[in-house]
Amino acid sequence: MLKLIFITISSFIIALSGAMMPGPLFAMTVSETPRRGWITGPILVAGHGVLELSLLLLIVSGLGKFLLMKETFIFVALVGGLFLFLAGFSMLRSLPKLRLYNNTLKEANSSLFLSGILLSLANPYWSLWWATIGLGYLVQAMEIGIIGIVAFFTGHILGDLAWYSGVSFGVYKGKKFLNDAVYKKIVFICALILICFSLYFIWSGIHKIIDFL
Repeated sequence: MLKLIFITISSFIIALSGAMMPGPLFAMTVSETPRRGWITGPILVAGHGVLELSLLLLIVSGLGKFLLMKETFIFVALVGGLFLFLAGFSMLRSLPKLRLYNNTLKEANSSLFLSGILLSLANPYWSLWWATIGLGYLVQAMEIGIIGIVAFFTGHILGDLAWYSGVSFGVYKGKKFLNDAVYKKIVFICALILICFSLYFIWSGIHKIIDFL
């Protein structure tokens, strides 16, 4: 029982510390919350969580070694970097017509869920984390069976949910201080963040290719 509690709490803390580092998911949360509401963070995490659960099941089935391959990192870095660049560029192109209130909640929720999946897939360090730190925790969790794996994943996803829900709620509460001009500046900065991450990911992939050769 004590080991189960330890796995849950430590998994929560590590996930929380990782989520607090700025990244594509954080940029999307900040840029979309003023227009789509406090639910933005939880919906993004829902998509992120479904992908993580799928990956966890694949790792348990033996995918861990595949994720550690240089070829896998290179592919995800280059393709993911391209996706993030296009996403950031699309946000920049939308700036002239962007308004705080021009999306229906149903449309927003649907695209946010998908964004949670795609933004995670686009990050090569996300899969690398799961193949290293995540795999290490899974090994410990699997020693006490299925309940250990459930405890690990529960703590992990709650860490992500706590952070991004907090970010969404904080940004949403500050919405009364926003207007279209300020909102456009926020989206502009977040778009630049996505583009910077895209260039970094692409550079990382190219660097790995050079090392590989």
